Amino acid sequence: MTFRRSGPAPSRPGQAAGRRPGGPARPPAHPAVGRIEQVRAALGDILQWSGPADQVLSRWFKSHPKLGGRDRAAVAEAVYDVLRHLRRYRHVAEGGRGAATRRLAILGLAATQGEAAVLPALEADEADWLRRVSAIAPGSLPREIRLSVPDWLSEALAIEPDSDSLLAGLNQAAPLDIRINPLKAEREAILAELRAGVASSMAEPTPYSPFGIRLQGRPALTRWARFEDGSIEVQDEGSQLLALLVAPRRGEMVIDFCAGAGGKTLLLGALMRSTGRLYAFDVSHARLARFKPRLARSGLSNVVPVVIANENDARVKRLARKAHRVLVDAPCSGTGTLRRNPDLKWRQSPESVSDLCALQRSILAAAARCVAPGGRLVYATCSILRVENESQVEAFLAAHPDFELLSAPDILAERAGALELPGPYLKLRPDLHATDGFFAAVFQRRLGPVADEAAAAAVELQEPDAAELAAEGEDEDVAAPPGPMAPLSGLDQNEPGDGGR
Repeated sequence: MTFRRSGPAPSRPGQAAGRRPGGPARPPAHPAVGRIEQVRAALGDILQWSGPADQVLSRWFKSHPKLGGRDRAAVAEAVYDVLRHLRRYRHVAEGGRGAATRRLAILGLAATQGEAAVLPALEADEADWLRRVSAIAPGSLPREIRLSVPDWLSEALAIEPDSDSLLAGLNQAAPLDIRINPLKAEREAILAELRAGVASSMAEPTPYSPFGIRLQGRPALTRWARFEDGSIEVQDEGSQLLALLVAPRRGEMVIDFCAGAGGKTLLLGALMRSTGRLYAFDVSHARLARFKPRLARSGLSNVVPVVIANENDARVKRLARKAHRVLVDAPCSGTGTLRRNPDLKWRQSPESVSDLCALQRSILAAAARCVAPGGRLVYATCSILRVENESQVEAFLAAHPDFELLSAPDILAERAGALELPGPYLKLRPDLHATDGFFAAVFQRRLGPVADEAAAAAVELQEPDAAELAAEGEDEDVAAPPGPMAPLSGLDQNEPGDGGR
């Protein structure tokens, strides 16, 4: 793009073109002059920590509508590089002069565009500083600075095996994972179409999920016909595996307790072959509203979105001991998603994590009340902190002796056979599995004497009317989708996604 100056001519290299009185025309500005300023301005907004970085950057782009697609991509890449390496960059930037955000912008662009692309736009002292800090050996820096992590997070992860490798993996940019809709597409067909056009040779099948495709770069998928017709969705491979842990069967009642924007809900519904009933609970009306167009594209007719006030909502209590399967993808610190959301490590704190842990315990206990005898409960987070994961499982089992822990690797053995885990949990790491950091534990409610008789007789679970449950206290635009709901018929023995892969 062309960068225009306003006001007095800049004194730094790469000035805007012009003519000095009685002198020759100035050379045109080097493109990096404007790019540094763009990244600096965007960082100035984001580092106020007024909200998630992606939302703040999106607002910044909207306020600069003349930026083209390539310009936005270059700015975003540099900004996210700075957020990933913020502590290290701030440490080495201390020896420079001028605005701190300008020095951060220079470091981010040097890392993403190459030092040679930035140097022509710098003052002589800035160029000397950049060469000097680029020569610093990373191994000479303290661990927390080298890996750019706050002290509290470094200490919390020190107990993890090879934690340096884990933190380094979280500082890498993530690829783009998508998954097919098993109701509408086959993975091999989508792969062939991607390779033939939208993503060229960048598309590869994910190693564990039978539904996933991994893309390098950022192809324009949202304008692709296969996205518009619901054949594909954007979803990290680790998130796809959570649905395989739930392993819903046809005709069951299933609850996605913290549905959010509905990515896992859609896969669960497809694995149920759009039969039975799938409740998508969330406390955010806005999130479920964003789910509506995705649901419309999916072709599912068994999903009932329900906005609840909290985990103890009366509509939740009406489903006590009635659900065959319940998924709790709990609100968490998001530390497993730092590849995509690097600002989280600077916006979270021990205090915020402690508050989240209390909420997780409350949600898990409420969700457990919905599980029928013999039914399955899956607790999951996108966190890598044991206080949100193993510690929560241990506390839950101590307080709920009617539940037992199942082996997650055993459940996944036939569905994601290439994945080898020690168990009993699903624990994914970016450095080992090339996914976001995920944790999941699988529980089963024990069968008592009365429940044994009910299961043997395949007694159908009775539930509230779906339309009534969805509509209670909710706005009309978030309600049960049109079309008949299949009646529950006990525990169907069909495997998830039978015949639809």
